[in-house]
Amino acid sequence: MKLAKRVAALTPSSTLEITAKAQELKAAGHDVIGLGAGEPDFNTPQHIIDAAVKAMTEGHTKYTPTGGLASLKNEIIEKFKNDQEITYQPSEIIVCSGAKHALYTLFQVLLDDEDEVIIPTPYWVSYPEQVKLAGGVPVYVDGLEQNEFKITPEDLEKQITSRTKALILNSPSNPTGMLYTEQELAALGEVCLRHDILIVSDEIYEKLIYGAHQHISIASISSELKEQTIIINGVSKSHSMTGWRIGYAAGNKEIIKAMTNLASHSTSNPTSIAQYATIAAYSGSQATVEEMRQAFEERLNIIFEKLVTIPGVSCIKPQGAFYLFPNVKEAAVKTGFENVDEFAKGLLDEVKVAVIPGSGFGAPDNIRLSYATSLESLEKAIDRINQFVQSKL
Repeated sequence: MKLAKRVAALTPSSTLEITAKAQELKAAGHDVIGLGAGEPDFNTPQHIIDAAVKAMTEGHTKYTPTGGLASLKNEIIEKFKNDQEITYQPSEIIVCSGAKHALYTLFQVLLDDEDEVIIPTPYWVSYPEQVKLAGGVPVYVDGLEQNEFKITPEDLEKQITSRTKALILNSPSNPTGMLYTEQELAALGEVCLRHDILIVSDEIYEKLIYGAHQHISIASISSELKEQTIIINGVSKSHSMTGWRIGYAAGNKEIIKAMTNLASHSTSNPTSIAQYATIAAYSGSQATVEEMRQAFEERLNIIFEKLVTIPGVSCIKPQGAFYLFPNVKEAAVKTGFENVDEFAKGLLDEVKVAVIPGSGFGAPDNIRLSYATSLESLEKAIDRINQFVQSKL
């Protein structure tokens, strides 16, 4: 049977593909170190698990409103007030089955055929595919390495056409870990306001910030930018709840209403038990969130120094999230590989270290390494990469 064109045109997720291959090798008895994970290596905090158990025993296992429990929406509203000093109403919030589902639903209600969405590179692998699934056209703007992988207002202006509908901003970024400053966001926002372009602000890594850096939501800069922005967020990264599948969108109530209507005919409500767990995540102690952030920062500071000593490898130190995104083009060339994709394949085949090629993120000279794993494994992996390169020079 012939599949629909929209599915046939999809590019498989490189992150899931590499992770699956690494798991196969592990199952076959190989000592594989996987640095492809896009999730914290900590279990969900106990008070959140306890809240889920309590919800089940109390019978909260039925349908909820499609857009999420009123009590959860209130917790999300409080979170925005406390963290970013932004005020939302319940009608401006939809709870979804993960932040990825929130993005997917947004593009489905926002885009008509051939509408354009500007996506800075490097980008999270699912942005272009979700735009294409909605009939839209991804338009890429290069975030240059010399500018910390960030785009400028001039870069943005050059790509705007009469079909431009939205700009995606991801700060902190997956895969680069870079953050936009308030001044940079305000300048990009001014362009979007002038051209009436919706800003899709993916803030899923907002709690994982290092050093003196600070996360700023573009929606917090002015009331005009708040009206022009849809924030995407969730508890997957901040509270180590990837498997619970709770994300949300906040913004214009007409867009949120359309998203809720679509969800009512696709997923219905997010899992009831996971919603109660998320209420506990936001209303309870945030100490575990900070403990996890500190652990990531400690790992980053140790392994970054080791990584940049490898011949042919350069890297900008991440400011957030839990990824390193080194440029390894020189190392690939020096070690006789045709390109970085082949270099990454060699790492997995020969020294059993799984990394994600940057080509899947629109940056073919780079690889993504997740430091969401133990420090012991990270140090071992960096040593293996170094030995791999040194042995071929």
